[in-house]
Amino acid sequence: MHGLTRAFIEEESHGRMEPEMRLLLDGLRALDIPTECFTAKRLERRQLPLTPDTLVAGYVPTVLGALKQLGIEPPPTKDYPPSLAPFLHRRLWNSTVGELTARVLDVSSPPVFAKPQGRRKRFTGHVFQSADDLLFLERASRATPLICSDVVQWRTEYRVFVVQGASVGIRHYAGDPTVALDAECVREALGLLETSGEATAGYAVDFGVLATGETALVEWNDGFSLGAYGLESGPYTALTLARWRELTGSLASLP
Repeated sequence: MHGLTRAFIEEESHGRMEPEMRLLLDGLRALDIPTECFTAKRLERRQLPLTPDTLVAGYVPTVLGALKQLGIEPPPTKDYPPSLAPFLHRRLWNSTVGELTARVLDVSSPPVFAKPQGRRKRFTGHVFQSADDLLFLERASRATPLICSDVVQWRTEYRVFVVQGASVGIRHYAGDPTVALDAECVREALGLLETSGEATAGYAVDFGVLATGETALVEWNDGFSLGAYGLESGPYTALTLARWRELTGSLASLP
């Protein structure tokens, strides 16, 4: 039993829809879950009859808005769970836009990768190595918190999809597809994540292979509003449902 009474799937104007939302439509219909498409404006106007047993799927702000209407705090972001620190294979530190700017203007400093902390992404992750790169920071205040890391060379990158601790799919998304991950390393990382208590019911972990040949953590991704990268409808739907049930406290409805 799926335990859901209805699912709301976000669409854009004129019926346009992200590929992930189409995957969910197919998966939910296969489970005989009634589905209804909606626009973000309808949610903002509180025109959707939301309950913990009605799935809301869409862009990150949409899902967070639905959780807020249900009185549920947004889950914390944790791109780099502490339990996976041994798999980073690079230095990671907290900084600010002001500190990054000073570092970039110091010509003796090496390049650095930086991205905003939290979900309010003023800019996407970027390698900063010259004053020209500071254009990426125009919309961010000097106090904006950042996560920085050493610059590394990725030969290839994959996304590993996980439901209730089990991998349900791996999809390549960048670099050389003929370069494989170290499967034992991935299994060890997922095991550590699960035993640490940091794992959620549904999530994805991006791993890559460095120029050194090491399999390393790219980042962890929460299981809602997740890029599918070609994952099939069945496992993508199962992952989304598992995380929604967990977020809304409707775990009693799990099969």
